[in-house]
Amino acid sequence: MKAISTILLLILSNTFMTFAWYGHLKFSEWKGFSKFGLVAIILISWGVALFEYCFQVPANRIGFDENGGPFSLMRLKVIQEVITLTVFVVFSLIFFKTKL
Repeated sequence: MKAISTILLLILSNTFMTFAWYGHLKFSEWKGFSKFGLVAIILISWGVALFEYCFQVPANRIGFDENGGPFSLMRLKVIQEVITLTVFVVFSLIFFKTKL
């Protein structure tokens, strides 16, 4: 159960991270967002990134073997990177309508 919880939390975390890092590139297309300056966009992205940390930290604490979880630090990092790439590809295909 800890392995599944860790992976699900990492997926949620990466979804928020990807949106915070790249979602703002689409803000200009959304009503009301086009008038915001860079500082406002940064603050909005930080607000979104806060949720990334709210999922990332528990995922690592739950999943880390020295805290009773199933994954070594190296395995956690590899899982994180695989999820990051997967979420980014799906996000790009859907949100930016990117073609592979």
